[in-house]
Amino acid sequence: MSESVKIDVWSDIACPWCYIGKQRFASATEAFTAKHPDVALEIETHSFELAPDTPLDFQGSEIDFLVRHKGMPAPQVEQMLGQMTELGRADGIEFDFARVKHANTQRAHRILHLAKERGLQQETLDRLFRAYFSEGADMSDPETLAALGAEAGLDPDEVLAALDSEEYGQAVQRDIMRARSLGINGVPFFLLDQKYGVSGAQPVEAFEGVLEQVLGFARGTVEAPAN
Repeated sequence: MSESVKIDVWSDIACPWCYIGKQRFASATEAFTAKHPDVALEIETHSFELAPDTPLDFQGSEIDFLVRHKGMPAPQVEQMLGQMTELGRADGIEFDFARVKHANTQRAHRILHLAKERGLQQETLDRLFRAYFSEGADMSDPETLAALGAEAGLDPDEVLAALDSEEYGQAVQRDIMRARSLGINGVPFFLLDQKYGVSGAQPVEAFEGVLEQVLGFARGTVEAPAN
């Protein structure tokens, strides 16, 4: 009998820790699958907005947003982003915060719901992360999003239609409401088999360990924690 582990992940495209977490989790799942080729991992990404108050027409950099709109001192912002850049490099990510155009990510989340329907969600998320954090792409610009979606394998006309779709807008809000009902107030957040939560961009080895544990719980070889 085939086995599977369902993994639900809440993240935001404008969240650098989510990008790092996705990269680390991908490395962990690759190692896990090599050990357990008979176990299917079903990964689904869900929407979460860290800064929903960002205007759709916001014009400015990540540094502008943190300094002017969040009231953080410039030296603190520079130090924080420098540390994040080094962390990303260790995981194969090239953050270029000087190029980042801070944006409301609501439109990009709609595309991810379209991509889920087309079986291209993870590829699309990878492309959006790289475009936002490394290439300075404007996530509020419809034509930019359509082009990025096309690079991930989506129909650009469908992407443009999704940006104005009430159905996809409601799907984004359902994801956010579900996160709230689960008590999720920070991302990335990983929920395995609807029971076991992991918060944050954990090291690859930690993610591997969690996957092994959850498989053990399912097989009955490891005693599951009491509810």
